[in-house]
Amino acid sequence: MWRMIQFISHYTDRYSYLDGIRLALEGGCKWIQLRMKNATDDEVRPIAKEAQQLCREAGATFVIDDRVLLVKELHADGVHLGKGDMPISEARRILGDTYIIGGTANTIDDVRRHYHDGANYIGCGPFRFTTTKERLSPILGLEGYCNIIRSMREEGIDIPLVAIGGITAEDIPAIMETGVSGIALSGTILRAEQPVEEMKRITALTRTAPL
Repeated sequence: MWRMIQFISHYTDRYSYLDGIRLALEGGCKWIQLRMKNATDDEVRPIAKEAQQLCREAGATFVIDDRVLLVKELHADGVHLGKGDMPISEARRILGDTYIIGGTANTIDDVRRHYHDGANYIGCGPFRFTTTKERLSPILGLEGYCNIIRSMREEGIDIPLVAIGGITAEDIPAIMETGVSGIALSGTILRAEQPVEEMKRITALTRTAPL
């Protein structure tokens, strides 16, 4: 059973992309997604190389948002594809079976499609409103996750589902009880007074949540 915290990089007035990744890793996070949505590949490449090295030193999984060809070039662990990015089936054709591919979902139809197209995990949300994501899909809340998880079980869809979108430490126990496999965070960590300690606290909450 997965019990995973994913950290999604975000640039703030206080922290660069790499600053945030270092803090998350120091706090014990073992899954990093580099997300630089409006940058070019040439801007992303040097940051991705350094982030990948940091993840390797920490024993963490490193995925890059959207950029399938850059993932292949750098031999990152995988790619996360949003609803407007390359189709998962096409990414799988390019990357083969050795790379992790995640897909963004908001409905059971999204989950079903990603599962059949060969995704390894689903990032499902948003849980609530978040300022770190443009073109936000409809809010799911706890009921939305319960409904999606129930449908997945009824249909025999066995794939990790990671909750995302405006989640705080206080939300985690209730969210984990819906049956999701993990939590993805960004702003909650970067806005904390002590980001490293907040990551440690959230990681502990996730690990101790009931199965």
